[in-house]
Amino acid sequence: MSTGSGFGKAILFGEHFVVYGKASIASGISKKTTVTLVEGKEPGFKIIDKRPAADGYIEKYAEAQRESVELMNKAVWHLDFDANPVEVTIGGDLYCASGVGASAASCVAMARAVSEHFNLNLNDEQINLCGLEGDKAYAGTPSGIDNTCSTYGGLIFFRKNLDGGSNQMDQITLGKPLNILLVSTGVTTKTKQAVDGVRERKEKDPEYYEPIFDQAEELVILAKDALAQGNLIKVGQLMDQNHTLLQEIRVSHPKLDHLVDLTRENGALGAKMTGGGMGGYMIALFADEETQELAARVCESEGFKVIRARIG
Repeated sequence: MSTGSGFGKAILFGEHFVVYGKASIASGISKKTTVTLVEGKEPGFKIIDKRPAADGYIEKYAEAQRESVELMNKAVWHLDFDANPVEVTIGGDLYCASGVGASAASCVAMARAVSEHFNLNLNDEQINLCGLEGDKAYAGTPSGIDNTCSTYGGLIFFRKNLDGGSNQMDQITLGKPLNILLVSTGVTTKTKQAVDGVRERKEKDPEYYEPIFDQAEELVILAKDALAQGNLIKVGQLMDQNHTLLQEIRVSHPKLDHLVDLTRENGALGAKMTGGGMGGYMIALFADEETQELAARVCESEGFKVIRARIG
């Protein structure tokens, strides 16, 4: 039996804008997707998905999951699964919904298990490439930030190279640890639809969208400095501003806005949607674990799934 894992992720700043070469900040989180792989009894690459997930998530992404395996195999593995069948079971403690890098985490976890089983000896850079290629089945044109966080973990300043060269990826040293809360709306949405929607609207009305994208870039630069200085008040304020920009490009959702307001009312220093939006997860920042726990219980009392996490 071979195994593999991939971190979930949280984007603190810059989702959607990152697709267009703007800066972003994201982090791997302690929750993971795991994979166990054994020899299969029938030809092919059989997947048994046992991940905890929002209603409809597993079914909605089943076809994309199969396509992701084909993309990773074509780009990196070059294996004949009919001649060498495998059975893959996906699990872990990452609650799967849009916004926490669940698709990239599953790709990274599968890549690591396949590498071990077939003695491919893939290094992290090759595993990261697998994550990027596999994530294309889910996101269409992924920025690369999800698979990077899933592969390496840590807090990352990230910028996509639109010319096809190496992406900028700098580790950020935090001035203070971050107590965060990730709350799922329970609404499953396809990242590709959200990304395509932004692209269509941006192309139709560049005069409206370009200034928003420029503001997002400036905000990330300020956030990088605030995180390094441990200025959590400033970080929270910038998160609030980031959410407003995401609302302006129409990728938020009523449940996301409700959770942002709810966590702010219960002690969050700042809160915003995270990931593709139109459902999925939101993220909130707290000064301490006690306030974080209070807000978590309030969200849970309304029936929402919550991930308590600490960065740094």
